[in-house]
Amino acid sequence: MKQKIFLTRTLHDFALKELKKKFQVEIHKGKIPIPQNILKSKIKNSDGLICFPYDKINKEILQSAEKLKVISTYSVGYDHIDLDFAKKKKIRVGFTPEILTDATADMAFGLLLDSLRRISEGDRIIRKGKWKQIYGAYDYAGFDLQGKTLGIMGLGRIGKTLAKRAKAFDMKIVYHNRKKISKEEEEKLGVKYTTFDKLITQSDIISIHVPHTTETNQIIDIKILKKMKKTAFLINTSRGKVVNEKDLVTALKQKMIAGAGLDVFEIEPINKNHPFTKLENIVLVPHIGSSTKETRSKMAELTVKNIINGINGKKPIYSVGY
Repeated sequence: MKQKIFLTRTLHDFALKELKKKFQVEIHKGKIPIPQNILKSKIKNSDGLICFPYDKINKEILQSAEKLKVISTYSVGYDHIDLDFAKKKKIRVGFTPEILTDATADMAFGLLLDSLRRISEGDRIIRKGKWKQIYGAYDYAGFDLQGKTLGIMGLGRIGKTLAKRAKAFDMKIVYHNRKKISKEEEEKLGVKYTTFDKLITQSDIISIHVPHTTETNQIIDIKILKKMKKTAFLINTSRGKVVNEKDLVTALKQKMIAGAGLDVFEIEPINKNHPFTKLENIVLVPHIGSSTKETRSKMAELTVKNIINGINGKKPIYSVGY
């Protein structure tokens, strides 16, 4: 009898075809994200689970998994999975890093460009019929990118790729990381290491590329926002919970900073009544940093490979925990 794989949401046709060759496949087709009670009952007799970053795979869910060998998450992040408990139960966990690097760096740079040049704001002006005259010398002015200091929080794969894009626009690039990279790599990327405090106070744009951990949880709060330049912009394509949204709303309303561009939020999806939607100095994107046809297809391919490896007692190609 084929082993059973449960998916909390469907994947690409080619990925499902590959899975169905080898396993008994069941796909959740109801409410997204899958309700916890349904997930709990479905995971009980599953050998493998394919999940998404908004699914909560906590201790309670994992306790009900009697046969589970592997979890393959369709994401670069894995903070939605209780890794410690999964390890205790000897459940392997696979994820999909590297593949998302270019797409997410492009999104970060897109938000940066949009925020400084007020592109989305201009689109809204035209659609609402508010463009009444040709703008003059002081009207509707954005900011040049050239010569601005970009501060990158977390110089991992995505941070480094963003630096390459920024370098092409003649930006000054500083970074803060747990570990400094080599002098050779710094020179190649055109970046300079700085302290966290200096990155906050001296950057014209701060782009966040850190994972969500206890250390980074709401690290960008009102104290940090007050230290930023009044002309500075905040870009976040990492995890929503790294930023205190209530404090960011206050900072944007009171013009403590010039603006922000967000692809991620504390609780997703946000709705039209969220305080962010009432502000003009923020660009909002519905968590689509990795959403290109090419990237999403590669993610599906890797998700399938990870689950096949795990079911066969091997480590997923990209593995965390056990």
